Amino acid sequence: MDFSVFQNFDQLITLFQATHTTIQNQALRSVDIDLVIRNWLFGWYLIEFEQHGHDRAKYGKRTLQELSDILTGKIGRGFSVDNLELMRRLFLGYQDIIQGTNNSETLFRNLEEGTTEISSKLSLNLQTVVLQLKGYFKLGWSHYVTLLSLKNNDERNFYEIETVANSWSIRELKRQMASSLYERLALSRDKNQILDLSKQGLAITSPADIIKNPYVLEFLGLPEHYTYSEHDLETAIIDKLEHFLLELGKGFLFEARQKRFTFEDDHFYVDLVFYNRLLHCYVLIDLKRDKLTHQDLGQMQMYVNYFDRYIKTETESPTIGIVLCHQKHDALVELTLPKGSNIYASEYQLYLPSKEELRQRLLEWSAGEDNGK
Repeated sequence: MDFSVFQNFDQLITLFQATHTTIQNQALRSVDIDLVIRNWLFGWYLIEFEQHGHDRAKYGKRTLQELSDILTGKIGRGFSVDNLELMRRLFLGYQDIIQGTNNSETLFRNLEEGTTEISSKLSLNLQTVVLQLKGYFKLGWSHYVTLLSLKNNDERNFYEIETVANSWSIRELKRQMASSLYERLALSRDKNQILDLSKQGLAITSPADIIKNPYVLEFLGLPEHYTYSEHDLETAIIDKLEHFLLELGKGFLFEARQKRFTFEDDHFYVDLVFYNRLLHCYVLIDLKRDKLTHQDLGQMQMYVNYFDRYIKTETESPTIGIVLCHQKHDALVELTLPKGSNIYASEYQLYLPSKEELRQRLLEWSAGEDNGK
């Protein structure tokens, strides 16, 4: 190990603090995942007993409240009726993640009614199951409680994968769910790509993968009907740059605001310049307060051409241009831009979208895809 870091006493203290914080966070994370595993097992016990318990009919006349009261007295807090229901739902939502959960033999064999040796008989089987579960669960209990609010399994799988990949906090996960990220991404993909979202999350392999429609900018705090200029919108984005980068998606780095370039003594200004490290290319964003025009698209085409010819290196990919507007017509975009263009027009909105409205659009889009085949 290289101990050249020890240059002075202050650095020694800093190293102690950093190491302590890292190990502490890992320990807390481990404890939180162990809680998820315990709750999954408790949910399993409930389902198994409800389906196979010899006195389940008698149990059915009782309530979860009685079970809650008994467990609270014997084990401690955390066994409210609501929590017991969540444990059941956690197991039902993830019941196929390990071998053997399709029947009771893996964990419950040899546990006869009235036995006083349940603990010793359970121990060995339980250790095997726990090791398998540790290989699956990557998030804390609060994350899974949030994910369990989603009824669509594909949607839930997508948010789970993205939360792990991007280390989303509970707050960020809830924001992405509230902004209907899954539906917005699905609307710009074909059916096979939608299935990929639920299996591997958002994979960035082409320019189209980074595009959303609409972009949701509710975090800017600009009222929807407030009279604001493009400069106001740009300033609000810069003030909330961290939030905007999260909305843009994976791999974005901010480079410049009002990036100037000169061509034949004329000065031009790109509103926002980003770089995407996954696609290895510049991403230019032009903000339009009102309805999109073909002149706006032509202007972005000129910006993209300039960056491709004079800024990007030979090893970098072609520049992407995004015109972010309040309103657009797809027919105009299609007529204006050549096929295979690296320029995209997307709408933005200053409020969280209606999930039902987006789902309806997704259903209509899906029906159109089927009719087109």
